[in-house]
Amino acid sequence: MRYAFPSDIVFDEEEKDATGREAYVVTFPDVYGANTGGWSWQEALDMAEDCLAVALGFYVRNNEDLPTPSPLADGQVLIAVPLIAAAKLTLYTAMREQSMTHAHLAAKLDMPEKAVRNLLNPNRFSHISQIERALKAVGRSLVVEDMAAA
Repeated sequence: MRYAFPSDIVFDEEEKDATGREAYVVTFPDVYGANTGGWSWQEALDMAEDCLAVALGFYVRNNEDLPTPSPLADGQVLIAVPLIAAAKLTLYTAMREQSMTHAHLAAKLDMPEKAVRNLLNPNRFSHISQIERALKAVGRSLVVEDMAAA
């Protein structure tokens, strides 16, 4: 699955009127609770990546299916999840598809169950080699694709 979601980024006229500062609001129609903003276009984009990873982390913690990105509509900006977070979400999705528990993957990898929980948390650092090893254990691998930056 591609972990890139359409976002709506709009200039915040009310903030401009109230403070005189430029501001942008970012929302993700497909991801519940994913809303953020920034004082510049670039800051809004940077905050959007972090916001998306955090919001998708809530789905993982609540053991829910991840949302499927809808097609990009006119005026929307595609925001990709940071690379490590995308790898972790791939692992989480593969485990859900196989009804694999944390304990089962921990046994396959000969590591503590807590380490598997950390591997699945998109907001915790893990080395990519650890995630790749876990993905192989569930029969998956990563393919990296590049695209033009927003």
